[in-house]
Amino acid sequence: MKIINLGKFWGIVIAIAIAIIGCHSLPLQKANAATIKLSGWAGSQVEQQLLTKVLQDFEAQHPNIKVKYEVISDQYMDVIKTRLVGDAAPDVFYLDALEAPFLMSQNVLEPLDNYIQPEFNIEDFEVTLLDSFKYQNHIYGLPKDYSTLALFYNTQSFVAAGLNTPPSTWSELRFYSQKLTSKLNKYGFGEILELPRQAYKIQAFGGRIIDENGYATFASESSLPGLQLVIDQYQKDKSSAQKSDVGTNSGSEMFGQGKVAMVIEGNWAIPYLQETFPQLQFATAELPTINNQKGTMVFTVAYVMNKQSQHKAEAWELISYLTGKAGMQKWTATGFALPTRKSVAQKLGYDKDILRKPLLAGVSYATPWQVGKYPAAIVNNFDNQFVSAFLGQQTLNQAMIRAQNAANQQIKVME
Repeated sequence: MKIINLGKFWGIVIAIAIAIIGCHSLPLQKANAATIKLSGWAGSQVEQQLLTKVLQDFEAQHPNIKVKYEVISDQYMDVIKTRLVGDAAPDVFYLDALEAPFLMSQNVLEPLDNYIQPEFNIEDFEVTLLDSFKYQNHIYGLPKDYSTLALFYNTQSFVAAGLNTPPSTWSELRFYSQKLTSKLNKYGFGEILELPRQAYKIQAFGGRIIDENGYATFASESSLPGLQLVIDQYQKDKSSAQKSDVGTNSGSEMFGQGKVAMVIEGNWAIPYLQETFPQLQFATAELPTINNQKGTMVFTVAYVMNKQSQHKAEAWELISYLTGKAGMQKWTATGFALPTRKSVAQKLGYDKDILRKPLLAGVSYATPWQVGKYPAAIVNNFDNQFVSAFLGQQTLNQAMIRAQNAANQQIKVME
């Protein structure tokens, strides 16, 4: 029987173990790392791949933190709310400005004030965007990107109609729209009827979507003139079309297909149009004034922290990286989203980008897309009734009164 030299045997074992540890030091670190969960909704494949790359960069710089990125593909807010109630929500998650007022009022989000240090430079964020995630003097989210609305116009159609510059007032837009319709045998303007595209028109004459108590007030006398402009252009001028009139699914599509010469869209339309309709020649401009008032909408999303997170320090490290200058530059460098930090926008040259400059210019006076704690009641009732008025099935005043009453009845039940 062969006798094993135990001293030599254990020496070999230890040497092998040291070699294994040396070769796999990073995975062993990762195994002991704090794992935080990040959830967001399903964007485009490009967006998901880009965020995955940014998260890999974060992990490389923070070897003691592992990020589990989860895409919720359907009913995002319902899933998040259910998990928050069941103490199973992610550590960090996307929160749209529209949904923020309700969640900020429910004591389920971690206030970020005490985490924010001077070197983070909170003043670098666009004020309009940051304010969308403030509640009772606390910051609950840091905006990751945004878009305003701008006027997109077909430059070839403008030349054919003898138009040299974009319209600067809504009266000019209606005149242009009539000229483009008659000259080119297509619609001059594509209209999107949903409230997120109409709210700034309500405000142009002093109207409001909701009152100080969160109830709908868009049927007030001062709220109707801006909406009436939309109806008159469709019913009287016959120079505008909604997407269903021309067999398309979006404003960007009816513009790209040449069904309309002008449309109001956000930054998301730029890469879509450039990729899908590469022959299309178009430009952008700030929205025409209404009642001598500049106006547009701004849509933004923040990273927020779950108040019940067991890894708050690590969660803040992730949020501060993703919304810090370096992380945000990586996230917005491709142009599909606009950076919420002014310094990053300047560094990437978006303030000089001929297509994106009007979108950046609008953020200082834009109306944030927020309508209180119960947005579904406000939005759904408005949209249903406004379409009816647009099509001439009832007057605008009748439609808005019905929408407002129905919305407020639903809100009373939910409070």
